[in-house]
Amino acid sequence: MIIKPLSLTPYEKVWRDMQHFTQTRTHDTPDEIWLTEHFPVYTLGLNGKREHLLNIGDRPVVQTDRGGQVTYHAQGQAIVYFLLDLKRLKLNSQQIVTLLENAMIQTLADFQIHAKANADARGVYVENKKIGSIGLRIKQNGCYHGLSLNNHLDLTPFTFINPCGYANLQMTQVADFGVFLPTQTLCEHIADHFIKTL
Repeated sequence: MIIKPLSLTPYEKVWRDMQHFTQTRTHDTPDEIWLTEHFPVYTLGLNGKREHLLNIGDRPVVQTDRGGQVTYHAQGQAIVYFLLDLKRLKLNSQQIVTLLENAMIQTLADFQIHAKANADARGVYVENKKIGSIGLRIKQNGCYHGLSLNNHLDLTPFTFINPCGYANLQMTQVADFGVFLPTQTLCEHIADHFIKTL
């Protein structure tokens, strides 16, 4: 499995690159994990409803092809994309989501932050506040997109939407628990835990 650190990137370019990778991969193509942060952007999933964009002003919105509703990305948020051959890994959609949730939970545990998943509203939560989100696209036996874990950023833009389609959902981040570390480090921990679990 190849791990690619991408640094700070525009959301739409990376999304198109993921689509191209998935469309052109063969059964011999190695799986890849991309580590990045994005410039500020709201993204809507395949079933995303614009009614969940409450007061975003002229901030950019990208209608994308992942699952899920609306979320926000910005610098200081760990973004980890998983470009995987699910058939080769013998994983179904529920299993891959659980693996991604567990990778975030184990990463947070590395820094003494107790987190848990919620089967009714997928993602990762600390003290009933959401800290990590998941959105995937499964196509041609493969998947792309992945997860975002809030590290150290201004969470105010989340108040201008219904995050993940839930009104009044509160968000939190690693820094709120007195832990300050580079976002790249957080990405690497997530990727390592995912690979170890596999």
